[in-house]
Amino acid sequence: MTIQEQLQHKINYKTKPIGALGLLEILALQIGSIQDSISPVLQNPTIVVFAGDHGIAKEGVSAYPQEVTFQMVINFLHGGAAINVFCKQNNIHLKVVDSGVNFEFELNEHLINAKIDFGTNSFLKAKAMTENQLQKCFEKGSEIVSEIKDSNCNIIGFGEMGIGNTSSAALLMSSLCNFPIEHCVGRGTGLDDSQFQNKISLLKQAQAFHGEIIDPKEVMQTFGGFEIAQMCGAMLAAYENNMIILVDGFIASSAFLVAYKINASIIHNTIFSHLSDEFGHQNLLNYLGAEPILKLNMRLGEGTGCAIAYPIIESAVAFLNNMASFESAGVLNKDRK
Repeated sequence: MTIQEQLQHKINYKTKPIGALGLLEILALQIGSIQDSISPVLQNPTIVVFAGDHGIAKEGVSAYPQEVTFQMVINFLHGGAAINVFCKQNNIHLKVVDSGVNFEFELNEHLINAKIDFGTNSFLKAKAMTENQLQKCFEKGSEIVSEIKDSNCNIIGFGEMGIGNTSSAALLMSSLCNFPIEHCVGRGTGLDDSQFQNKISLLKQAQAFHGEIIDPKEVMQTFGGFEIAQMCGAMLAAYENNMIILVDGFIASSAFLVAYKINASIIHNTIFSHLSDEFGHQNLLNYLGAEPILKLNMRLGEGTGCAIAYPIIESAVAFLNNMASFESAGVLNKDRK
C-alpha cells in the first residue's frame, strides 16, 4: 500500500464512523503524507512574522500612518501583540524579522535583522524593488528557514506586519490570478468609503503604469513588499525542507500565491489556517482550491490565524496517533476498507 492508503486505512479503522472527524481526518492524512509516516509528529512549531514598509503607504491607501509598522514591531518584541499572546498560549516559538522597516532598531536578540532597505519604492512611480533586492529577499527568507529547521522544527507558520501591504497583496493577486482589482482589494486597516475608492483608483493607476506582467518574480518585484518577498522565499525553502507550512490570512496567501506560481508542488505541504475577513481572500483561496481551517472574521495578520489554528492541527495528529482502533478497543465494526 502507498503511504496515503496506509494512513486512510488507519484513519478509517479508528473507533468512529468513516469521515466523522471531518477536516481533522483530511489534516491527518495530509500531515502523515508529508512526513511519509503513519505516526507523524509535530516538532517545535514556529511562527515567523516578517515586517516591512511600503512606499505606497505614503499615498493614502491605509487608515494608519506608516510609523505604525515600526511601533508594532517594538510591541512584538515587548510581548504585547495578539501574536505574542496566542503563541504563548499554544507553546509556539515566535520569530520577528525586520525585512525592511523604515526605522533603525537597536540590537535586540529577539529581532532578526534581514533589512533590505528602509521600505520599498512607491509602485505608482517605479517597481517596488530592484531585481537585486528581490533576490536578496529570497536569500534572506531561505536563510531564516534553514536556521529554524536546524532547531528541529518541522512545522512553520508565516505572518506579516506592514502598513500598506494589503495594496501590494491585491496587486499580486490581480496580476497572477488575472482578476479585476475590484475582486482583490479590501479596506485593509479600516478605510471609509471615500478612502476605499481612492485606494482602488490608485491601484488601477499602478496597474496601468506597469502594464501586464505575468512572470511571478517580476510581479513580486513590481508590487511586493520586502516582507512579502522574504515570506515567499521562506515558504519555498520550507517546502524544500519538507516542513509543514501554515499560511495566515490575505497577505500571507498572496506571498504563497507567488511561491505557488514558482513551484506548484508547494501546496501539498501547505495548510491554510483561516479565511480572513479581508475582501479578496475568499477569491484567492478559491483560486488555489484551498480549504481553510477556521472562519473567525479575523483580519489582523501577524500570523494570528496560524497560532489559533495550531491546536486543531495538533488534534488531527493526536487522534491519528492515540485514538483506539475498533480491533484494539474490542468494539464491533461493520466492514470497511
